[in-house]
Amino acid sequence: MANGQSSDSSALQKYGIPFYSAAWVPYKELKSKLDQARSDDKREEEESSKESDASAPADKDGDSVDEGPSTAEAQKTDGPAASEYYVVLAGGGGEGRSGIANAIVVARFDFASSALSPQPVAKLVLGSELPYRMAVHPKGDGLICAMQNSCRFFEWDEIEENETRKLDVKVSEKALDLLQDVGQQLALAYDTDSSTLAVGGEEGNLRIFKWPSMEVILNEAQAHSSVKDLCFSPDGKFLISLGSRGPGRVWDVPSAKVVASLPNGTDEVFFSCRFAQSRDNSLILYIAAITGKGGSIVTWNTSSWKRSRSKHVGRDSISSFNVSPDGRLLAIGTTQGDVVVVDSTKMGVQMVVRKAHLGFVTALAFSHDSRALVSASMDSSARVTLIKEKKSGMYNQIKANRGSSWWIIILIVLLAVLVYFLMEEGLLPDFD
Repeated sequence: MANGQSSDSSALQKYGIPFYSAAWVPYKELKSKLDQARSDDKREEEESSKESDASAPADKDGDSVDEGPSTAEAQKTDGPAASEYYVVLAGGGGEGRSGIANAIVVARFDFASSALSPQPVAKLVLGSELPYRMAVHPKGDGLICAMQNSCRFFEWDEIEENETRKLDVKVSEKALDLLQDVGQQLALAYDTDSSTLAVGGEEGNLRIFKWPSMEVILNEAQAHSSVKDLCFSPDGKFLISLGSRGPGRVWDVPSAKVVASLPNGTDEVFFSCRFAQSRDNSLILYIAAITGKGGSIVTWNTSSWKRSRSKHVGRDSISSFNVSPDGRLLAIGTTQGDVVVVDSTKMGVQMVVRKAHLGFVTALAFSHDSRALVSASMDSSARVTLIKEKKSGMYNQIKANRGSSWWIIILIVLLAVLVYFLMEEGLLPDFD
């Protein structure tokens, strides 16, 4: 998609629900779990079948008859391939009688056609409970949603429809007792290896748990006036927390202590934070900030926890932010509905999708291979933008030089032809 242009292609779909959260399903990991569960079920069926062999009908020689698989069983196709891509979206109309459902929606994205499925692959309606925030378990166990007063866990499932297995989502039997009646939680985050869960509340409480045991690592009642965002470092050692105002805080997870403060500027309000691994394998922290001049990205040195630079990225306020898994790209959603992709090395804009959504962009997430970016909005839409490589400055210079060289060659040839013509006509003096 070209810079500055919008598109109404099939990469944009509306599902009738205002969305607050969006993520990619870790389908490669999930597919392995589903295949294992199916294999376990088949093994149990075979063991059960062996136990009933004694009562099976016998042929003339007294042997039991193997009736083979049923026609329906033989015609069933496998579930989706591990290479397929799915996005999960959460949102709704809230507790009121708006007529808009609260739900978790799963849609499939096809890279070949650059299209989101027009209809959800799966949709779980949640009654009066609005899933305001969501975190997907990186290893494929499921996802956790923050409702108005509690958090709930949901699991992935497979259902059979028209003799085809389809991805589905269901309410889990796992009860999160320590996250019941805790008020509205505004931030949820798993660490990379899925062993730790962090939860931050509207009232300022920060909780860190071991997962899945829910053993408490930290329960800090006054971490901030209100916790707005959380992110773990790739190794799970550090957790960054941002409040509605004031500095961010760096927590050492093993010791459950604050090890650094991240001061904001005079006119800065920290909005969102993400860690990234740079191309030289150093660890970088990015914080998206809202200023009087618009949006900016603040980069932090994670050894000294000092800011290394601040880059103004636009006049519009930032409404969502994320970093690609490979650390090369930053994604920014604005209150005007634009999606901006920034090169993390030069902090230059790589691509812009103007009016990607009619409402402000509420969530952004890169695919696990950093090839695509899903964005969601309060206007009930979801969009997947394919990441296009920006030609390097050297490439453009070579291309420009190559073009100049051709013009020089053409001019030399034309000049040689002109000189030859003039000499033939005797219009040039003979230098012999």
